Parts: sequence; C-alpha cells; structure tokens
Amino acid sequence: MDLFEKCYRFTRAKEAMAAGIYPYFRAIESGADTQVVIDGRQVIMIGSNNYLGLTQDPRVKKAAQEAIERFGSGCTGSRFLNGTLALHEELEERLAAFMKREAALVFSTGFQTNLGTIATIVGKDDLIFADRDNHASIVDGCRLAFGKTVKYRHNDMSDLERVLKMYADDDGGKLIVTDGVFSMGGDIVDLPRLVTIAKKYGARIMIDDAHSIGVLGQHGRGTAEHFGLEDQVDIVMGTFSKSFASIGGFIAGDEPVIHYIKHHSRSLIFSASPPPAAVATVLACLDIIEKEPERRERLWEITNKMRRGFRELGFNTGNSQTPIIPIIIGEDEKTFAFWKALFENGVYANPVISPAVPPGMSLIRTSYMATHKDEELDRVLEVFEKVGRQFGVI
Repeated sequence: MDLFEKCYRFTRAKEAMAAGIYPYFRAIESGADTQVVIDGRQVIMIGSNNYLGLTQDPRVKKAAQEAIERFGSGCTGSRFLNGTLALHEELEERLAAFMKREAALVFSTGFQTNLGTIATIVGKDDLIFADRDNHASIVDGCRLAFGKTVKYRHNDMSDLERVLKMYADDDGGKLIVTDGVFSMGGDIVDLPRLVTIAKKYGARIMIDDAHSIGVLGQHGRGTAEHFGLEDQVDIVMGTFSKSFASIGGFIAGDEPVIHYIKHHSRSLIFSASPPPAAVATVLACLDIIEKEPERRERLWEITNKMRRGFRELGFNTGNSQTPIIPIIIGEDEKTFAFWKALFENGVYANPVISPAVPPGMSLIRTSYMATHKDEELDRVLEVFEKVGRQFGVI
C-alpha cells in the first residue's frame, strides 16, 4: 500500500467542513481574554485554560516586553548548550521555592516535560501504572519509555491496587503517573487513596498538575497541596500555558532526580530553550499568584456559579470538581451542531469527541477565568439554555 493512502482516505474533517460544522483551527483575531474576535464576530470565550486571566495583565505584558529588550527574541540553542539564560535559572529557583521542592527544571513545552521526564526515569526493567484518562503527553511519554506500561480504570483506586498486586513481586521500579485534574472531565484524582496504595506496593508517584497549579490548594500549588499530601508525592509536573499565561513546562522534585533528568532527557537536551519573553511572563505570573489569592478565590466563585447553573438547567456535567466543566452531549455530530449553535449565539467553547473521550460521551468542554464578569456568565447560561432546549439535551 502507498504510504500516503491513509491521508487520501481521511475525509471526516472535510465532510464536517462541507457541512459547516467543523470547529477546529479557528483563528482568533484578538488577544486571549474573556471575549475574543473570531471571523469578525465578538464571542464570550469559555474554552480557554487561562484560569487566572493573566494573559492581558499589564504587569505580565510589561515583563515580556522588558525581557525582549534585554535578552532579544530567542535563545538560539538548547538548555544543555548555549540556550540557558540567567532568566531560566531564576525561574527554576523560584518554582522550586514556590512548590516547596528541592529543585525544578524548565522545559520548552508541557508536552515535552512529560515526554522527557517519563522516558528518562523509567528504565527497561521498570513498570508504569497509568490512569486510562491521562493526557496524551503522558501516554506518549509511556510509549517512549523502555519499561512496561500497565493501565488502570479511570480514577479507580481499587483497579490500581489490582494491577499493582499483579506485579507485586516484580523487582523493577514502579511509577504511578496520573493527571491531578483531568483535562476533559474536570475531576480530581483520588490522591489520598492513591498515596496509601503506592506506599503499600513501594511505588513512586508522579502527578501532572497542568490544570491544577494556580487553581488548587490554599496557595495554588496544586493537587497535593489541595489534599495536604505534598510530602507524599515524588514528582510534580506543571505547564505554563494555563495559569502562567505563557508556554513551556516544568518538573519539580528531589534535587538528585531533577539533576538526573537534566542530564539525560532528550526532549530537554535536543530542544531549543523557552524564549526570554515566555520565561519573564511566567515569573510575572508567579508574583501575582503568590501575592493575589483573591484571583483564585474569584475563580472558584465563578466555577461554583456555573456548575450550579448548568445542573439547575438540567445539563449533565459529569464528575467535574474544577473550573473545567464538561457538558455531555453524547453523539459526535450532535456535539458539532451544538457547538455551532453556541458560536452563532456568541459563545465559544470546545467540542470534544472520541477518541479524546469514550464513544457516546462527546461533550462541550467549558472552562473559566477569574476575570469573567457576572454578566458574561449569565449570558453563557442563557445561550446554553436556549441551545440545550433546541437540541433536546435539556
């Protein structure tokens, strides 16, 4: 068979385009804010991971501008060679202190962080125990690792113990890796039970806190702080494209572990380092996260308002516990049509279909910012009620 045959046979996206319900790769013509312009139309944005609403903060933008003036537009090399700036080291020190860890290491993207960390620390005789709903970057990190990956049912600690018990006599190292907040369902990992089981079977724990840092915990340190279990989690991963309003990622943990990853991770060593403006943006956001807890408090006010509003209207929001609130529609085509109707009524959210979610569980993923105004949120609920009734979802 010709190598490109599968490309010519892939027609699903073009069929959706022809039907006028294709929702992806929509160009935004304005800055990331609570309202954006798409196709010349202003819409309320509830599809962003900009949880603290910092992308438009004047202090953040000023920090990025000043970094460009001082360091230029890029680093022209990898962290390993000529691409490490004093700015990168300052950020790593600040992140380690913020996360209450011995050390931290900054990568160019969150995806590369998971890829590089998992593939580096898991050797050929080791075992990975992974939640079935983990982010794609964890899945690919597991694929790259030479060790064996064993999956357990989503957030099912009894199933995790079942598979750990199967390999209890294995001599290799064991790593449990899971999202802290799951990016589609918005639910939180059952960390207390996971920690108990990990101790019982001698497994290390890695938490992907991409959607947790800045959101969960009294100080915004993520899932482990939320449960009061920071000293029980071995490695914490975070990204900069959510609460930190930038791009990149980091890993934090014991200094020897971070030092090892720093000198062995291919996705770090062979990637160009994060540009100065991106790093300075994170530093400015970190200042705000530490000094303005009221942003996080406002985010939770909004989250509770919207979850309550959707449920009172009769929508199925699954097991959401966070600012990620899914609206479960069911069929793929119906989800696309629902998305289009929302957009036509001035609301932008994200349609999610299989294989990102199980078949028959397609959904509209909504997520919220601390900077959303009450009148914007009320309008969102009005539109969802109108469209929900139109499609017989409520």
